[in-house]
Amino acid sequence: MRILFCNFEYPPLGGGGGVVNALLAQELAKTHEVAVLTSRYQDLPAESVEDGVRVIRVPTYFRTQLPAANIPSMAAYVVTGILGGRRLLRKTEFDVINSHFVVPSGPVGAQLSKFANFPHVISVHGGDLYDPSKKMSPHRHGVLRAVIRCLLTKADAIVGQSVNTLDNMSKYYGSDLSGVRIPLGITRPPQGTVERASYGLTDDDMVLATVGRLVPRKAIDQMVAMLPQLSECRAHLFIVGSGPEEPKLKEQAASLGVADRLHCLGFVSEEEKAGVLRMADLFVSTSQHEGFGLVFLEGMACGLPVVCYDHGGQTDFLEDGATGHLVPLNDTAQFSEKCLSLLNDAETRQAMAAENLRRVEDLFIDSCARAYEELFDDVLRKHRDRPHP
Repeated sequence: MRILFCNFEYPPLGGGGGVVNALLAQELAKTHEVAVLTSRYQDLPAESVEDGVRVIRVPTYFRTQLPAANIPSMAAYVVTGILGGRRLLRKTEFDVINSHFVVPSGPVGAQLSKFANFPHVISVHGGDLYDPSKKMSPHRHGVLRAVIRCLLTKADAIVGQSVNTLDNMSKYYGSDLSGVRIPLGITRPPQGTVERASYGLTDDDMVLATVGRLVPRKAIDQMVAMLPQLSECRAHLFIVGSGPEEPKLKEQAASLGVADRLHCLGFVSEEEKAGVLRMADLFVSTSQHEGFGLVFLEGMACGLPVVCYDHGGQTDFLEDGATGHLVPLNDTAQFSEKCLSLLNDAETRQAMAAENLRRVEDLFIDSCARAYEELFDDVLRKHRDRPHP
């Protein structure tokens, strides 16, 4: 197949939605022709081939940072994506287009699908439908809801990565809408560990690790606020990722007297990230909502129990008491209590780690790619059989 992905974010831009799109594109590129239409930022090349994937980056204005987009930059992508996509389609033929994030990628994919008369698959990632941490979350605004419903209704297929995401689609955008659930996937983490001493730790220290952009939705300030309650375990919090909230988190830690136990590592190599996770004792997340939660898979694949909230797509593959603990949303007292309990119980941590290593075997990117491949085959067959004017 000749597959065109449309995503306003693609590494190094953005977060998990772009990362998993890249992994999916690279996996499919092993047996298909794959291209990605995405955003250009700063000195990123207008076109390149990355791990077998042709990456076309259209100019996008108003973006101010790598980790997070803003509304003006997303609006700009709709315009430049359509114009750049049409130029691409005049020179290159594709069989199917798959837009990741119904906004802002969906309008681009829909227009290009109409322009070249090929099927359009929309992959919704959660935050493009429902983000309780944002006033501009589409589910709160009637006009946005109407636009999204129109895009979803006209798509040849809809993919949701979790039951939660598909439930939110039905709840906020129409009970008549249905989609295919395809769990996301990760690559197997690199081997190797890092020494605790290299971070100034001793064998008596305990390590909580989290991965993600430092944005309000992740609510990492809640984890920082819990550090004083975990003092008896000499608990340190390691954060892999960066974002606009980092200065506030450091100020908060200093005001609580735990600045020496907060480690903001920023963006690190995949090798170092995997090493830090294997060094840790728990993977933790106080995110207010995840459409799926790739980072939980990363923690599981590195042999960590997971403590997080019970609100989001991660409830598809995490189970309270088996993989770690699922805590009621924003119950920080119970969250710190569950962390403390596991930090004091090495035997239970080991049992949960073993269970996570077993479960994650079904959640690597090759499984995700096979499911997408089957879906693309299906929509292509239906598109060919459909009468066209």
